[in-house]
Amino acid sequence: MKLNIRIKDNHREGVVEILNTLLADESVLATKTRNGHWNVTGPHFHDLHKFFDAQYEELDAILDDVAERARALGGHAVGTLAEFLKLARLQEQLGKYPNAPEMTAELLRDHETVIRQLRGDLEKCADKFGDAGTTDFLTGLMEQHEKMAWMLRAVLEGKH
Repeated sequence: MKLNIRIKDNHREGVVEILNTLLADESVLATKTRNGHWNVTGPHFHDLHKFFDAQYEELDAILDDVAERARALGGHAVGTLAEFLKLARLQEQLGKYPNAPEMTAELLRDHETVIRQLRGDLEKCADKFGDAGTTDFLTGLMEQHEKMAWMLRAVLEGKH
C-alpha cells in the first residue's frame, strides 16, 4: 500500500538507506559489545561483564527501533549478517581478544564513530529529505550513544 505521509518516495528511500546503514553499524557494535561481555577478563571481570551486558541490551533495543523506523517509512530493514557487514561503517576485529581496557577503548571509539555518523545522517534527513520525524529519532539515538560513550570513558578514566 502506498504511503501518504507527505515525504516524497525518493526521499523516503534515501532515509531508509540511511537507517539500514545505521542498522548495520548498530549490529556490529552490539556484536562487539556482546563479545566484550563474553570475553572480558581481569580484576574487574564481574563489573565489566554486567556493564557490557547492560550496554548490549540497550543496543538491542536500538536495533529494533531502527528496523521498525525503516519499516514505518515503507522500506525494508536489512537483517542478514552479510548485509550488515556489507553496509557497516564499523569494522570487526577478527580473531582478536583484547584485554579489558583495550576492549573498552575500542567500544568507546565505535560509539564515537556512530555519534559522528549520526550527526551527518540527521542533517541529511532534515535538510535533504525533509524528514523531521527521523531527524528527531536520530537525535535521540545520538543522545543514547553519547551517554554510553560517557560511561565507557568513565570506566577508562585513570587507566591511560
